[in-house]
Amino acid sequence: MNPIEIGPGDYSLRQLSHFVAVAECGTISAAAERLYMSPSALSGSITELERVLGAELCVRRRAQGVTLTPLGRQVLEKARQLLADAAELTYMVRGGGAELAGPLGIGCFVTLAPTVLPRLLSEMESAHPKVTLDFLEGSQDVLHEALLKGRIDVAVMYDMGGLEGLDTILLYEACGYALVGEDHPLAQQPTVTLEDLAPEPLVLFDQPPSTNYAMSAFDARGLVPHIRHRTQSYELTRSIVARGRTYAILVQRPPNKSSYEGLPLIEREVVPPLPAVPVVLAWPSDVRLSPRARALAELTRRLYAHRRT
Repeated sequence: MNPIEIGPGDYSLRQLSHFVAVAECGTISAAAERLYMSPSALSGSITELERVLGAELCVRRRAQGVTLTPLGRQVLEKARQLLADAAELTYMVRGGGAELAGPLGIGCFVTLAPTVLPRLLSEMESAHPKVTLDFLEGSQDVLHEALLKGRIDVAVMYDMGGLEGLDTILLYEACGYALVGEDHPLAQQPTVTLEDLAPEPLVLFDQPPSTNYAMSAFDARGLVPHIRHRTQSYELTRSIVARGRTYAILVQRPPNKSSYEGLPLIEREVVPPLPAVPVVLAWPSDVRLSPRARALAELTRRLYAHRRT
């Protein structure tokens, strides 16, 4: 099916923004809450847009929410691009000096969020106070889907492959390490090898892509680790390690070198070094970044310009 071309008509950018909100939220009521308008007014706006275009864009069912028609999915892609172009046109006509305003959705991989998001939000709010920031913490899969479905504009995430349909810019690279408790025998060594670690009980941080990163490192050396526990919580992983003779392979290095219980944790470099992991800012390949998203991308690039690991 060839992409449709939306020609001139009596529809408005506001109606297109209403349609995009309904498509992203999945229900009229949720979209109305997001847009600070009544559900009946929003429903009327969508109905009028369909009348002007002469096509049904979505099927509305009270119990099941809103489902886009095949044509509606094509219109959604065009509508997003038209809204982005309109924002860029306004910014260009005003000489690039217009104050940025409007919503911006930011995603962040769950373990990166505590060290990345607070500073990023603070700096962006200071530089562009009229931009309304919303954020989503999640796994790689959650962020990937949210980007492709337009629920967020950009995301800070690891690039270990599997980012189909996304463009990225490199922020910095992080290298994995072994984490042990103070009483673990390997804590006395300045460095450790995967051969040292493989027989020891592993607490596997089972959150892709971290899972694949740790397991592929052992596999590349022909080793099979002894997995004692699996957890999807980064801090629980650290807390279990701090209490026993277990260890973990992690990438993120928080400044606090103790568990939630205050027990000390020891970081040990692995030799030979584990592969470096790119931390990137990602967005959909088929979407032109809005002025707001471009401003965030430039800010993020500046914040991490001098960081290598």
